[in-house]
Amino acid sequence: MTPERVVDLRSRTILRLLLIVLVVAVTLEVLWLARHILAWVVLALFLALALDPLVRWIERRGRVGRGPAIAIAYLIVLVVIAAVGATFVPKLIDEVNGFVQALPNYVHDLTHGRGRLGFLERKYHVVEKVREQVKAGGAKKVLGLSGAAVSVTKSIITIIAATVTIVFLTFFMLLEGRSWVERVYSLFPEQSQARWRRVGNDIYKTVGGYVTGNILISLIAGGSITVVLLVMGVPYAVALGLLVAFLDLIPLAGATVAGVVVAIVAFLHSVPAGIVAVLFVIVYQQLENHFLQPVIYGRTVQLSPLVVLISVLIGAELAGILGALAAIPVAGTLQVIVRDQLAARRPLAPVEPLPPPPG
Repeated sequence: MTPERVVDLRSRTILRLLLIVLVVAVTLEVLWLARHILAWVVLALFLALALDPLVRWIERRGRVGRGPAIAIAYLIVLVVIAAVGATFVPKLIDEVNGFVQALPNYVHDLTHGRGRLGFLERKYHVVEKVREQVKAGGAKKVLGLSGAAVSVTKSIITIIAATVTIVFLTFFMLLEGRSWVERVYSLFPEQSQARWRRVGNDIYKTVGGYVTGNILISLIAGGSITVVLLVMGVPYAVALGLLVAFLDLIPLAGATVAGVVVAIVAFLHSVPAGIVAVLFVIVYQQLENHFLQPVIYGRTVQLSPLVVLISVLIGAELAGILGALAAIPVAGTLQVIVRDQLAARRPLAPVEPLPPPPG
């Protein structure tokens, strides 16, 4: 009969374990409470990585300091945004106004079972169902109008605060990012700093390449669909193009959702326009997946489709759209670190002695 083993835990060990659990719990609670601020920080980090190549180019070409180069980069971005706004915003406002003016006609056709949306009333009796919900819970329950003005006001204030904060965070990340990275490298032993600098450079290339590549691909998607819709005479082409450019930033699902929205609006305009829109969306997605992404991303983000899908699903579950956006850079960063660890543990191949010279 084997003797029983008695494990004696010291009180100091138990207290240390409880302290670790408490610290982890408090840290997770603080991160959860500050999740919106952390989202701003992550977005500012992505913008800083996207602008850093431009800032470095200005430093080299203009032979100016880091601060003036950042100011010039901000000015260039502001000019580009103003030019795009002057080109598209008036058209966008006209299209939104046109949609608002056309909305009563859509509602009238829907309630009377006529027009392209009339099938919703004829087959599914949508109007009657809405009226039943209004009688059961009132307009507030159906439309969520309770405190709508307060919610809209809070949202506008939050958006303004977030925009200003992200702009300043991006500026300081561009200005002080190098010094902070050097401080992190200095924490490692001197003999391993070269290795971690190499890892940091690979992470920078991975994340920066993904961010700039994703923005470029989204602009191509939005611009191309706008041209197609304008050629087919579909209304709200510019607004739909902006929507496609924004949704295409979201990996995997974004382009599909944008394609569905574009197809619906195109079919409401005319059947030929809807068919052309669907065919273009299908062809473009194949072109983007098999040509644009490999060419633009290059060798910066080398992840298998399975890893991309799992990363996006986990990121979306944890932090919504922002989590889906950050999923691939985070996965690429982890891949760089894992590869470095595996390479460090791999034993060096023995060096074979050189053969003796002839003669």
